[in-house]
Amino acid sequence: MSRERHIVVVGAGLGGPLMALLLARRGFAVTLLERRADPRGGVAQAGRSINLALCARGIRPLERAGVFADVEPLLMPMRARRVHPRSGPGSVHPYGQRPGEINYSVGRAALNRVLVSAAERAGVMLRFEHRCLGLEPESRAVQCIEARSGRAFELDCETVIAADGAGSAVRASLAAAGACTVCAAPLDHDYKEMTLPALGGTHALEPDVLHVWPRGGFMLIALPNSDGTFTLTLFLPRTGEPSFAALADAVALRAFFGAQFPDLEPYQAALIEDLRHNPQGQLGTVYVRGWHLEGRALLLGDAAHAIVPFHGQGMNAAFEDCAVLDTLLERGGEWAAVYAEFERLRRPSAAAIARMALENYAEMRASVREADFQRCQRLGFELERRFPERFIPRYSMVMFHPEISYREAQRRGAIQAAIIGQLDSARTADGGIDYTLAERLVHERLPVPIGRDPDARTG
Repeated sequence: MSRERHIVVVGAGLGGPLMALLLARRGFAVTLLERRADPRGGVAQAGRSINLALCARGIRPLERAGVFADVEPLLMPMRARRVHPRSGPGSVHPYGQRPGEINYSVGRAALNRVLVSAAERAGVMLRFEHRCLGLEPESRAVQCIEARSGRAFELDCETVIAADGAGSAVRASLAAAGACTVCAAPLDHDYKEMTLPALGGTHALEPDVLHVWPRGGFMLIALPNSDGTFTLTLFLPRTGEPSFAALADAVALRAFFGAQFPDLEPYQAALIEDLRHNPQGQLGTVYVRGWHLEGRALLLGDAAHAIVPFHGQGMNAAFEDCAVLDTLLERGGEWAAVYAEFERLRRPSAAAIARMALENYAEMRASVREADFQRCQRLGFELERRFPERFIPRYSMVMFHPEISYREAQRRGAIQAAIIGQLDSARTADGGIDYTLAERLVHERLPVPIGRDPDARTG
Protein backbone atom coordinates (compact mmCIF):
# COMPACT_ATOMS: atom_id res chain seq x y z
CA MET A 1 0.00 0.00 0.00
CA SER A 2 1.18 3.50 -0.74
CA ARG A 3 1.89 5.50 2.39
CA GLU A 4 0.46 8.57 0.74
CA ARG A 5 -3.08 7.21 0.65
CA HIS A 6 -5.71 9.16 2.56
CA ILE A 7 -7.68 7.34 5.27
CA VAL A 8 -10.75 8.77 6.97
CA VAL A 9 -11.42 7.50 10.50
CA VAL A 10 -14.98 8.26 11.62
CA GLY A 11 -15.51 8.67 15.35
CA ALA A 12 -13.16 10.30 17.87
CA GLY A 13 -14.45 8.57 21.01
CA LEU A 14 -11.64 6.21 22.07
CA GLY A 15 -10.96 3.56 19.42
CA GLY A 16 -11.03 6.15 16.63
CA PRO A 17 -8.18 8.36 17.94
CA LEU A 18 -6.06 5.32 18.79
CA MET A 19 -6.56 3.86 15.30
CA ALA A 20 -5.82 7.22 13.71
CA LEU A 21 -2.63 7.49 15.77
CA LEU A 22 -1.45 4.03 14.72
CA LEU A 23 -2.17 4.79 11.06
CA ALA A 24 -0.35 8.13 11.21
CA ARG A 25 2.66 6.42 12.77
CA ARG A 26 2.74 4.21 9.67
CA GLY A 27 2.90 7.26 7.44
CA PHE A 28 -0.70 7.40 6.24
CA ALA A 29 -2.49 10.71 5.75
CA VAL A 30 -5.38 10.49 8.23
CA THR A 31 -8.46 12.61 8.84
CA LEU A 32 -10.37 12.02 12.08
CA LEU A 33 -14.03 13.00 11.80
CA GLU A 34 -16.26 13.55 14.86
CA ARG A 35 -19.74 15.04 15.24
CA ARG A 36 -19.13 16.22 18.81
CA ALA A 37 -17.03 19.19 19.88
CA ASP A 38 -13.34 18.81 20.64
CA PRO A 39 -13.19 17.12 24.08
CA ARG A 40 -10.19 19.26 24.98
CA GLY A 41 -12.54 22.23 25.13
CA GLY A 42 -14.13 20.81 28.27
CA VAL A 43 -17.44 19.84 26.66
CA ALA A 44 -18.83 16.69 28.29
CA GLN A 45 -20.25 13.90 26.13
CA ALA A 46 -23.78 13.75 27.49
CA GLY A 47 -25.23 10.31 28.06
CA ARG A 48 -21.89 8.49 27.90
CA SER A 49 -20.38 6.59 30.80
CA ILE A 50 -18.00 8.71 32.87
CA ASN A 51 -15.71 5.91 34.04
CA LEU A 52 -14.17 2.97 32.23
CA ALA A 53 -12.15 -0.04 33.34
CA LEU A 54 -8.81 -0.48 31.61
CA CYS A 55 -7.10 -3.87 31.83
CA ALA A 56 -3.99 -5.54 30.42
CA ARG A 57 -5.82 -6.30 27.17
CA GLY A 58 -6.33 -2.59 26.57
CA ILE A 59 -2.96 -1.47 27.91
CA ARG A 60 -0.97 -3.45 25.35
CA PRO A 61 -2.40 -1.52 22.34
CA LEU A 62 -1.73 1.78 24.12
CA GLU A 63 1.87 0.68 24.59
CA ARG A 64 2.05 -0.31 20.93
CA ALA A 65 0.96 3.20 19.96
CA GLY A 66 3.53 4.78 22.29
CA VAL A 67 0.87 6.60 24.31
CA PHE A 68 0.58 4.57 27.53
CA ALA A 69 3.07 6.80 29.37
CA ASP A 70 0.60 9.68 28.89
CA VAL A 71 -2.36 7.55 30.01
CA GLU A 72 -0.75 5.99 33.09
CA PRO A 73 -1.06 9.08 35.36
CA LEU A 74 -4.83 9.00 34.83
CA LEU A 75 -5.28 5.48 36.22
CA MET A 76 -6.70 4.44 39.58
CA PRO A 77 -5.78 0.82 40.43
CA MET A 78 -8.50 -1.60 41.50
CA ARG A 79 -7.21 -4.87 42.97
CA ALA A 80 -10.54 -6.48 43.85
CA ARG A 81 -14.28 -6.19 44.20
CA ARG A 82 -15.75 -5.23 47.55
CA VAL A 83 -19.22 -6.70 47.88
CA HIS A 84 -21.65 -4.67 49.99
CA PRO A 85 -24.61 -6.64 51.43
CA ARG A 86 -27.70 -4.91 52.82
CA SER A 87 -26.26 -5.46 56.30
CA GLY A 88 -22.93 -6.58 57.68
CA PRO A 89 -19.32 -5.86 56.72
CA GLY A 90 -19.30 -7.43 53.26
CA SER A 91 -16.34 -9.17 51.66
CA VAL A 92 -13.45 -8.54 49.28
CA HIS A 93 -12.97 -10.74 46.21
CA PRO A 94 -9.53 -10.35 44.55
CA TYR A 95 -9.52 -10.12 40.76
CA GLY A 96 -6.45 -12.31 40.53
CA GLN A 97 -3.59 -13.71 42.58
CA ARG A 98 -0.51 -13.04 40.47
CA PRO A 99 1.57 -9.84 40.77
CA GLY A 100 0.11 -7.08 38.62
CA GLU A 101 -3.32 -8.67 38.21
CA ILE A 102 -5.30 -5.51 38.81
CA ASN A 103 -7.71 -3.39 36.77
CA TYR A 104 -7.70 0.38 36.45
CA SER A 105 -10.45 2.95 36.66
CA VAL A 106 -9.98 5.78 34.16
CA GLY A 107 -12.12 8.78 33.31
CA ARG A 108 -13.46 8.70 29.77
CA ALA A 109 -13.00 12.43 29.14
CA ALA A 110 -9.38 12.56 30.35
CA LEU A 111 -8.45 9.47 28.35
CA ASN A 112 -10.18 10.87 25.27
CA ARG A 113 -8.19 14.10 25.54
CA VAL A 114 -4.90 12.23 25.76
CA LEU A 115 -5.65 10.10 22.70
CA VAL A 116 -6.89 13.01 20.59
CA SER A 117 -3.82 15.09 21.45
CA ALA A 118 -1.50 12.19 20.65
CA ALA A 119 -3.21 11.70 17.28
CA GLU A 120 -2.87 15.39 16.50
CA ARG A 121 0.83 15.39 17.38
CA ALA A 122 1.30 12.46 15.00
CA GLY A 123 -0.12 14.53 12.15
CA VAL A 124 -3.77 13.47 12.11
CA MET A 125 -6.12 16.14 10.76
CA LEU A 126 -8.91 16.67 13.30
CA ARG A 127 -12.39 17.68 12.18
CA PHE A 128 -14.66 18.09 15.18
CA GLU A 129 -18.30 19.15 14.87
CA HIS A 130 -18.37 17.42 11.51
CA ARG A 131 -21.10 14.81 11.30
CA CYS A 132 -20.71 11.77 9.06
CA LEU A 133 -23.96 11.12 7.21
CA GLY A 134 -22.71 7.92 5.60
CA LEU A 135 -20.55 6.48 2.88
CA GLU A 136 -21.08 6.47 -0.87
CA PRO A 137 -19.91 2.91 -1.56
CA GLU A 138 -19.09 3.31 -5.25
CA SER A 139 -17.15 6.58 -5.06
CA ARG A 140 -15.77 5.87 -1.55
CA ALA A 141 -16.70 9.44 -0.61
CA VAL A 142 -17.63 10.17 3.00
CA GLN A 143 -20.72 12.35 3.15
CA CYS A 144 -20.42 15.01 5.86
CA ILE A 145 -22.10 18.07 7.25
CA GLU A 146 -20.39 20.82 9.21
CA ALA A 147 -22.40 21.48 12.36
CA ARG A 148 -21.80 25.21 12.71
CA SER A 149 -22.43 26.26 9.11
CA GLY A 150 -24.71 23.45 8.00
CA ARG A 151 -22.53 23.03 4.92
CA ALA A 152 -22.72 19.59 3.33
CA PHE A 153 -19.63 18.22 1.59
CA GLU A 154 -17.79 15.03 0.69
CA LEU A 155 -14.39 13.73 1.76
CA ASP A 156 -12.60 11.64 -0.84
CA CYS A 157 -10.35 8.92 0.50
CA GLU A 158 -8.84 5.56 -0.30
CA THR A 159 -10.66 3.83 2.53
CA VAL A 160 -12.81 4.54 5.59
CA ILE A 161 -12.45 3.04 9.06
CA ALA A 162 -15.64 3.46 11.08
CA ALA A 163 -15.22 3.76 14.84
CA ASP A 164 -18.46 5.71 15.21
CA GLY A 165 -20.11 3.57 17.83
CA ALA A 166 -23.18 1.40 18.21
CA GLY A 167 -25.27 3.73 16.03
CA SER A 168 -22.67 3.88 13.27
CA ALA A 169 -23.66 5.91 10.19
CA VAL A 170 -21.04 4.10 8.13
CA ARG A 171 -22.49 0.74 9.17
CA ALA A 172 -25.92 1.93 8.04
CA SER A 173 -24.44 2.68 4.61
CA LEU A 174 -22.89 -0.79 4.45
CA ALA A 175 -26.21 -2.35 5.44
CA ALA A 176 -28.02 -0.34 2.74
CA ALA A 177 -25.49 -1.62 0.21
CA GLY A 178 -26.13 -5.21 1.30
CA ALA A 179 -22.61 -5.61 2.70
CA CYS A 180 -23.69 -6.39 6.27
CA THR A 181 -26.58 -7.52 8.41
CA VAL A 182 -27.22 -6.00 11.83
CA CYS A 183 -29.11 -7.39 14.82
CA ALA A 184 -29.55 -5.18 17.88
CA ALA A 185 -30.45 -6.91 21.16
CA PRO A 186 -31.35 -4.25 23.74
CA LEU A 187 -31.13 -5.11 27.41
CA ASP A 188 -34.23 -4.42 29.49
CA HIS A 189 -32.01 -2.74 32.10
CA ASP A 190 -30.85 0.89 31.88
CA TYR A 191 -28.30 2.83 33.92
CA LYS A 192 -27.79 6.18 35.61
CA GLU A 193 -24.60 7.63 37.03
CA MET A 194 -24.00 9.59 40.23
CA THR A 195 -21.01 11.17 41.94
CA LEU A 196 -20.04 10.26 45.50
CA PRO A 197 -18.19 13.35 46.76
CA ALA A 198 -14.81 13.25 48.43
CA LEU A 199 -14.81 13.23 52.21
CA GLY A 200 -12.40 15.79 53.57
CA GLY A 201 -10.46 15.71 50.32
CA THR A 202 -10.07 11.91 50.33
CA HIS A 203 -12.11 8.95 49.12
CA ALA A 204 -15.16 8.16 51.27
CA LEU A 205 -14.75 4.43 50.45
CA GLU A 206 -11.72 2.20 49.88
CA PRO A 207 -10.08 3.68 46.78
CA ASP A 208 -8.32 0.58 45.43
CA VAL A 209 -11.33 -1.67 44.80
CA LEU A 210 -14.45 -1.69 42.67
CA HIS A 211 -17.43 -1.51 44.99
CA VAL A 212 -20.50 -3.62 44.17
CA TRP A 213 -23.91 -3.64 45.81
CA PRO A 214 -25.45 -6.83 44.31
CA ARG A 215 -29.19 -7.08 44.79
CA GLY A 216 -30.18 -10.02 42.62
CA GLY A 217 -32.21 -8.32 39.88
CA PHE A 218 -30.11 -5.15 39.84
CA MET A 219 -26.91 -3.66 41.22
CA LEU A 220 -24.99 -0.52 42.07
CA ILE A 221 -21.26 -0.16 41.42
CA ALA A 222 -18.68 2.49 42.33
CA LEU A 223 -15.37 3.23 40.58
CA PRO A 224 -12.73 5.50 42.16
CA ASN A 225 -11.58 8.78 40.62
CA SER A 226 -8.24 10.48 41.13
CA ASP A 227 -9.86 13.59 42.68
CA GLY A 228 -11.19 11.64 45.68
CA THR A 229 -14.68 11.12 44.27
CA PHE A 230 -16.37 7.93 43.09
CA THR A 231 -18.56 7.47 40.05
CA LEU A 232 -21.55 5.33 41.02
CA THR A 233 -23.66 3.57 38.41
CA LEU A 234 -27.08 2.12 39.14
CA PHE A 235 -28.15 -0.67 36.77
CA LEU A 236 -31.87 -1.27 37.10
CA PRO A 237 -34.77 -2.64 35.00
CA ARG A 238 -36.47 -0.04 32.84
CA THR A 239 -39.96 -1.02 34.03
CA GLY A 240 -41.51 -3.16 36.74
CA GLU A 241 -40.74 -3.25 40.45
CA PRO A 242 -38.12 -2.11 41.24
CA SER A 243 -37.29 -0.08 38.15
CA PHE A 244 -36.41 3.38 36.97
CA ALA A 245 -40.05 3.89 36.01
CA ALA A 246 -41.10 3.14 39.60
CA LEU A 247 -38.61 5.64 41.04
CA ALA A 248 -40.36 8.67 39.64
CA ASP A 249 -39.93 11.07 42.54
CA ALA A 250 -37.66 11.91 45.47
CA VAL A 251 -39.88 10.10 47.99
CA ALA A 252 -39.64 6.82 46.08
CA LEU A 253 -35.90 7.26 45.60
CA ARG A 254 -35.30 7.88 49.31
CA ALA A 255 -37.28 4.79 50.27
CA PHE A 256 -35.42 2.71 47.67
CA PHE A 257 -31.97 3.91 48.73
CA GLY A 258 -32.73 3.52 52.41
CA ALA A 259 -33.82 -0.08 51.94
CA GLN A 260 -31.20 -1.20 49.42
CA PHE A 261 -28.05 0.79 50.24
CA PRO A 262 -28.18 1.74 53.93
CA ASP A 263 -24.38 2.16 54.12
CA LEU A 264 -24.66 5.11 51.69
CA GLU A 265 -27.17 6.96 53.87
CA PRO A 266 -24.74 9.84 54.67
CA TYR A 267 -24.50 10.63 50.94
CA GLN A 268 -28.10 9.90 50.04
CA ALA A 269 -29.21 13.46 49.34
CA ALA A 270 -26.46 14.15 46.78
CA LEU A 271 -26.89 10.77 45.09
CA ILE A 272 -30.65 11.15 44.78
CA GLU A 273 -30.21 14.60 43.29
CA ASP A 274 -27.94 13.11 40.63
CA LEU A 275 -30.42 10.32 39.92
CA ARG A 276 -33.23 12.80 39.42
CA HIS A 277 -31.36 14.95 36.93
CA ASN A 278 -28.75 12.79 35.17
CA PRO A 279 -29.61 11.10 31.86
CA GLN A 280 -30.79 7.52 31.75
CA GLY A 281 -28.54 5.43 29.49
CA GLN A 282 -29.53 2.36 27.52
CA LEU A 283 -27.65 -0.91 27.15
CA GLY A 284 -27.55 -3.65 24.57
CA THR A 285 -25.55 -5.84 22.23
CA VAL A 286 -25.13 -5.23 18.49
CA TYR A 287 -24.34 -8.28 16.36
CA VAL A 288 -22.98 -7.57 12.88
CA ARG A 289 -22.18 -10.01 10.10
CA GLY A 290 -20.09 -8.36 7.42
CA TRP A 291 -17.66 -5.85 8.90
CA HIS A 292 -16.23 -4.51 5.64
CA LEU A 293 -17.10 -3.51 2.09
CA GLU A 294 -14.26 -5.00 0.09
CA GLY A 295 -11.38 -2.54 0.59
CA ARG A 296 -13.57 0.54 0.84
CA ALA A 297 -14.68 0.53 4.45
CA LEU A 298 -14.19 -1.33 7.73
CA LEU A 299 -16.17 -1.35 10.97
CA LEU A 300 -14.19 -1.29 14.21
CA GLY A 301 -15.03 -1.32 17.92
CA ASP A 302 -18.67 -0.72 18.87
CA ALA A 303 -19.61 -0.11 15.23
CA ALA A 304 -18.84 -3.80 14.63
CA HIS A 305 -19.59 -5.38 18.02
CA ALA A 306 -21.16 -3.20 20.71
CA ILE A 307 -21.56 -5.08 23.99
CA VAL A 308 -22.95 -4.50 27.47
CA PRO A 309 -20.41 -3.07 29.97
CA PHE A 310 -20.46 -5.77 32.64
CA HIS A 311 -17.07 -7.28 31.85
CA GLY A 312 -15.45 -3.87 31.36
CA GLN A 313 -14.37 -4.89 27.85
CA GLY A 314 -16.01 -2.49 25.38
CA MET A 315 -13.07 -0.10 25.30
CA ASN A 316 -10.48 -2.84 25.75
CA ALA A 317 -11.92 -4.82 22.84
CA ALA A 318 -11.89 -1.70 20.63
CA PHE A 319 -8.26 -1.03 21.53
CA GLU A 320 -7.43 -4.64 20.75
CA ASP A 321 -9.17 -4.22 17.37
CA CYS A 322 -6.80 -1.34 16.65
CA ALA A 323 -3.72 -3.39 17.52
CA VAL A 324 -4.86 -6.35 15.41
CA LEU A 325 -5.54 -4.14 12.39
CA ASP A 326 -2.18 -2.41 12.84
CA THR A 327 -0.46 -5.83 12.91
CA LEU A 328 -2.18 -6.84 9.67
CA LEU A 329 -1.17 -3.57 8.01
CA GLU A 330 2.40 -4.18 9.10
CA ARG A 331 2.33 -7.49 7.22
CA GLY A 332 1.14 -5.77 4.05
CA GLY A 333 -1.49 -6.61 1.45
CA GLU A 334 -4.44 -5.01 -0.27
CA TRP A 335 -7.13 -3.35 1.80
CA ALA A 336 -9.76 -5.94 0.87
CA ALA A 337 -7.56 -8.83 1.99
CA VAL A 338 -6.55 -7.06 5.20
CA TYR A 339 -10.16 -6.27 6.10
CA ALA A 340 -11.33 -9.80 5.37
CA GLU A 341 -8.59 -11.24 7.57
CA PHE A 342 -9.42 -8.74 10.33
CA GLU A 343 -13.04 -9.89 10.40
CA ARG A 344 -12.04 -13.55 10.26
CA LEU A 345 -9.83 -13.11 13.30
CA ARG A 346 -11.98 -10.79 15.37
CA ARG A 347 -15.62 -11.73 14.84
CA PRO A 348 -15.47 -15.05 16.77
CA SER A 349 -13.82 -13.30 19.70
CA ALA A 350 -16.32 -10.45 19.54
CA ALA A 351 -19.15 -12.97 19.82
CA ALA A 352 -17.40 -14.62 22.76
CA ILE A 353 -16.94 -11.44 24.79
CA ALA A 354 -20.52 -10.36 24.03
CA ARG A 355 -21.77 -13.57 25.65
CA MET A 356 -19.32 -13.39 28.58
CA ALA A 357 -20.29 -9.77 29.28
CA LEU A 358 -23.94 -10.75 29.65
CA GLU A 359 -22.96 -13.66 31.89
CA ASN A 360 -20.86 -11.34 34.04
CA TYR A 361 -23.88 -9.18 34.78
CA ALA A 362 -25.61 -12.15 36.37
CA GLU A 363 -22.44 -12.86 38.33
CA MET A 364 -21.99 -9.30 39.59
CA ARG A 365 -25.57 -8.59 40.56
CA ALA A 366 -26.36 -11.99 42.11
CA SER A 367 -23.81 -14.82 42.10
CA VAL A 368 -21.07 -12.97 44.04
CA ARG A 369 -23.32 -13.09 47.11
CA GLU A 370 -23.60 -16.87 47.10
CA ALA A 371 -21.44 -19.22 49.16
CA ASP A 372 -21.28 -21.73 46.28
CA PHE A 373 -19.85 -19.12 43.94
CA GLN A 374 -17.26 -17.96 46.44
CA ARG A 375 -16.21 -21.53 47.27
CA CYS A 376 -15.76 -22.39 43.59
CA GLN A 377 -13.83 -19.19 42.98
CA ARG A 378 -11.39 -20.14 45.75
CA LEU A 379 -11.04 -23.60 44.22
CA GLY A 380 -10.26 -22.04 40.84
CA PHE A 381 -7.46 -19.99 42.39
CA GLU A 382 -6.07 -23.12 44.04
CA LEU A 383 -6.09 -25.00 40.73
CA GLU A 384 -4.26 -22.07 39.16
CA ARG A 385 -1.61 -22.24 41.88
CA ARG A 386 -1.14 -25.99 41.34
CA PHE A 387 -1.33 -26.01 37.52
CA PRO A 388 -0.31 -22.48 36.43
CA GLU A 389 0.55 -23.40 32.84
CA ARG A 390 -2.83 -25.01 32.17
CA PHE A 391 -5.43 -23.56 34.50
CA ILE A 392 -6.18 -19.84 34.61
CA PRO A 393 -9.63 -18.65 35.78
CA ARG A 394 -11.75 -17.33 32.92
CA TYR A 395 -11.96 -13.84 34.39
CA SER A 396 -8.17 -13.70 34.56
CA MET A 397 -7.81 -14.91 30.99
CA VAL A 398 -10.09 -12.11 29.80
CA MET A 399 -8.61 -9.33 31.89
CA PHE A 400 -4.93 -10.14 32.38
CA HIS A 401 -3.87 -12.36 29.48
CA PRO A 402 -4.09 -10.52 26.15
CA GLU A 403 -2.13 -13.35 24.53
CA ILE A 404 -5.29 -15.47 24.97
CA SER A 405 -8.16 -14.55 22.66
CA TYR A 406 -11.66 -13.95 24.00
CA ARG A 407 -12.79 -16.99 22.04
CA GLU A 408 -10.17 -19.21 23.65
CA ALA A 409 -10.91 -17.79 27.10
CA GLN A 410 -14.57 -18.69 26.62
CA ARG A 411 -13.73 -22.20 25.38
CA ARG A 412 -11.24 -23.00 28.13
CA GLY A 413 -13.44 -21.33 30.71
CA ALA A 414 -16.27 -23.75 29.97
CA ILE A 415 -13.92 -26.73 30.39
CA GLN A 416 -12.55 -25.34 33.64
CA ALA A 417 -16.03 -24.68 35.02
CA ALA A 418 -16.89 -28.34 34.40
CA ILE A 419 -13.71 -29.45 36.17
CA ILE A 420 -14.47 -27.25 39.17
CA GLY A 421 -18.04 -28.54 39.28
CA GLN A 422 -16.89 -32.16 39.26
CA LEU A 423 -14.29 -31.60 41.97
CA ASP A 424 -16.68 -29.56 44.11
CA SER A 425 -19.38 -32.23 43.95
CA ALA A 426 -16.84 -34.91 44.96
CA ARG A 427 -15.62 -33.14 48.11
CA THR A 428 -14.95 -35.31 51.14
CA ALA A 429 -17.12 -35.12 54.25
CA ASP A 430 -14.78 -32.52 55.71
CA GLY A 431 -14.85 -30.43 52.52
CA GLY A 432 -11.54 -31.66 51.12
CA ILE A 433 -10.66 -31.79 47.39
CA ASP A 434 -9.21 -34.83 45.62
CA TYR A 435 -6.20 -33.18 43.98
CA THR A 436 -5.09 -36.44 42.38
CA LEU A 437 -8.38 -36.38 40.48
CA ALA A 438 -7.86 -32.66 39.83
CA GLU A 439 -4.48 -33.30 38.23
CA ARG A 440 -5.89 -36.00 35.99
CA LEU A 441 -8.84 -33.86 34.88
CA VAL A 442 -6.69 -30.81 34.17
CA HIS A 443 -4.17 -32.78 32.10
CA GLU A 444 -6.85 -34.70 30.23
CA ARG A 445 -9.14 -31.79 29.42
CA LEU A 446 -6.70 -28.90 29.12
CA PRO A 447 -3.87 -30.45 27.09
CA VAL A 448 -2.76 -27.29 25.27
CA PRO A 449 -0.60 -25.02 27.41
CA ILE A 450 -1.99 -21.55 27.95
CA GLY A 451 -0.88 -19.07 25.29
CA ARG A 452 -0.56 -21.60 22.45
CA ASP A 453 -3.92 -20.66 20.91
CA PRO A 454 -3.29 -20.05 17.17
CA ASP A 455 -5.34 -16.83 17.24
CA ALA A 456 -4.00 -15.61 20.57
CA ARG A 457 -1.75 -12.86 19.29
CA THR A 458 -4.02 -11.54 16.58
CA GLY A 459 -7.57 -12.59 17.39
